Amino acid sequence: MKKGDLVTGTGIGLDFPNKAKVLLNPVEEASKNEAPEKSAGKDNCVVRTKGVLPGQKVKLRIKKMHHGSPEGILLEVLEKNPLETESDCPHSGICGGCSYRTLPYEEQLKLKENQVKDLLRPVLEAGGVSLEEICEGIYGSPVLNGYRNKMEFSFGDEYKDGPLSLGLHKKGSMYDIVPVFDCQIVDEDFRKILKFTLEYFKERNIPYFHKTQHTGYLRHLLVRKSRKYGEILVALVTTSEMDQGVGVRGPFSESVTKENGSSSFSEINREANRQDILLAGFAMGLQNLSLSGTLTGIVHTVNDSVADIVKDEGSEVLFGRAYIREELLGLQFRISQFSFFQTNSLGAEVLYGKVRDFLLNAEKGNVEKGENEEKHTGVIYDLYSGTGTIAQLLAPVADKAVGVEIVEEAVEAAKENAKLNGLDNCEFIAGDVLKVLDDLTDKPDMIILDPPRDGIHPKALPKILSYGVEHMVYVSCKPTSLARDLEVFISNGYLPTELCMVDMFPGTVHVETVALLSKLTEAKHHVEVKVDMDELDLTSVEAKATYREIVEWVREKYGFHVTNLNIAQVKQKHGIIERENYNKPKSPDSRQPGCPEEKVKAIEDAMRHFQMI
Repeated sequence: MKKGDLVTGTGIGLDFPNKAKVLLNPVEEASKNEAPEKSAGKDNCVVRTKGVLPGQKVKLRIKKMHHGSPEGILLEVLEKNPLETESDCPHSGICGGCSYRTLPYEEQLKLKENQVKDLLRPVLEAGGVSLEEICEGIYGSPVLNGYRNKMEFSFGDEYKDGPLSLGLHKKGSMYDIVPVFDCQIVDEDFRKILKFTLEYFKERNIPYFHKTQHTGYLRHLLVRKSRKYGEILVALVTTSEMDQGVGVRGPFSESVTKENGSSSFSEINREANRQDILLAGFAMGLQNLSLSGTLTGIVHTVNDSVADIVKDEGSEVLFGRAYIREELLGLQFRISQFSFFQTNSLGAEVLYGKVRDFLLNAEKGNVEKGENEEKHTGVIYDLYSGTGTIAQLLAPVADKAVGVEIVEEAVEAAKENAKLNGLDNCEFIAGDVLKVLDDLTDKPDMIILDPPRDGIHPKALPKILSYGVEHMVYVSCKPTSLARDLEVFISNGYLPTELCMVDMFPGTVHVETVALLSKLTEAKHHVEVKVDMDELDLTSVEAKATYREIVEWVREKYGFHVTNLNIAQVKQKHGIIERENYNKPKSPDSRQPGCPEEKVKAIEDAMRHFQMI
C-alpha cells in the first residue's frame, strides 16, 4: 500500500476528535473502476481518516504512511450507517460543523461518552482507579436545535475570486466561506442578521479582508443572543482601511438615504466620512429587521492584525450598549462581544450544576447545612475563570472566591457581574495563571480548573499541586488535554473520584468533561482483601448501613443533608462503637460542633430503618 492508492472499507471506530478507523475490504472489493496499480486492499488493515462514522462504507485515498500505518482522505460515502437519517440542515457535510448530525441523538451521546472513556481508561487504570466506578456517564443538552448563544461568521468568498460571502469556513478549507442561511444550531434571528449583513455589503461592493494580500475591509460578524432575555448584540469587525477609502466604491450617502427614505439623514451626515455613513446605514438596517429577540447593541470593532481572529484594536458603539444580559442558575451576567461565556446557555446550567454538585459532595463530610446554607468551603480558586461564572456560582458557599483570567476585558466583566449579583466575597485578577499564583496570598481550600483547550500549562501544574488542597474540580473541553494532565495529578496523589461528561454541542464532535480530584492521604492507601464480617473490628449493627446509605436515606426522606460527623455523633450516643481514629478530632484540643436536634432525630429514624437501633 502506498500514497495515492484507492481503497474501500467500513468504519469500525471513532477516536476523539473525529478520528475514524476504517477496516479495509479485501483487494477484490476495492474500486473496480480504477487501474489495478491504483487500487488496493488488505485483510485486517486499518486506515486512520477523518469524517467517517462507525458503520459507514466508504471510499478513501491513501494520503501517507505514518510510522507504518496508513492515513487516508475520505472521497465518498458508499453506504450510510443503518442508524443514519437525512440531515435537517442543508449545510451538513459542507461547513463541517456538525459531523454527527445524521445520527440519532442517543447515538451521538454514546459516541462521545465512549471516546472520552477510551482516552481516560488507561490513565485511570494505571493509577488504580476504576473508570466504571467513578463515571456517571454523559448528560445531554436540554435543547438540540438553536442552542448556540454566539456565532462568529467570516467574510470571504465561496470560491476563488467569487462574489462576497459571509458564513462559516467550508470543510477542509481555510479560505472558502459557506453562507449558512439555514444553519440549525442557531435560531432564526441569527439567520436573518447574517443574510441582511451579507446583502447590505454585497450591494455596496465592499471588499473583504484578503488574508494573503492583507487588503480589504470586512473581516467578521459576531452575533450574541441571550437565552433568558432574548437580548441581541451584533459586532462588525473590519480593518481601518475604509478610512483611507481603499477599495471603496459607490455613493454610500445616496444608498443609505434611499434605503432609509430620509433626506435629513444625508444632510446630517454630510460632513461624515464614507465609513460613518456606511456603518450608520448598516446599523439602521439591523434595527429595521423583524426579530423575535430584542436588538440591544451594535458595535463596530477595528482589527488590523494579520491573524485571522476576532481582535479588538478599538471599538465604537453604533447603537444601544455593548453587552447583553444572561441568567444562569439564578445569577445575572453581562456579556460583551469578547467575553468568554459558554455558547449553550441551557447546557451551561447542566455543566456548572455538576461542578457545584461535585464540590459540595466532596465537602459534605464536614458541611453543616440547615435552613440557611452556611459557608463551608473556605477559599476557592477559580483558575482560568473567564467572566467568573463558576466563581460566582460557588461564592454563596465559600468564604472567598478568587478568579484568575488572562483576558483583562473578561476580568472587568467578572467584577461587574459580581456587583450585579450582590457578591462581595469575589476577587478577580487579570493575568497568566502561571505568574499570578506566585503573588496570591490567600491559601485555597478548593481549586476549580477550567483551562483552555490545550489544558494547564506544564509549569503551572507544580504550583497548583503545591497548595495541597483536599479536592479540585477540573472542567475540560478537550479530553486529550485532560488525559495528559490527569497523569500528572495521579502521580502526585490526586485521584479522580467522580467523573461525568456533558454534551454542550449537539451534532458536533465536541464534549465537556468534569472530574473531581481528591487528594490521596496516607489513611486511604490500602490493599483490598476479602474477609468475613466477624473478622473485622466492626459491630453487627454498624455493618447494617454505610454512612453514605444513611446520608442518602435522610436526604430522600427529610430533604436536608447530614454529615459523617453528625452520624458518628449519633452512633456514639447510642453506644455503637466507632473504629479507631474514625471521625476523631484532629487534636485533643479540637472542638467539634454538636449535631442539631432535627438532624439527630432524622439520623435516628434512618438507624431504625436499617435496624441499627
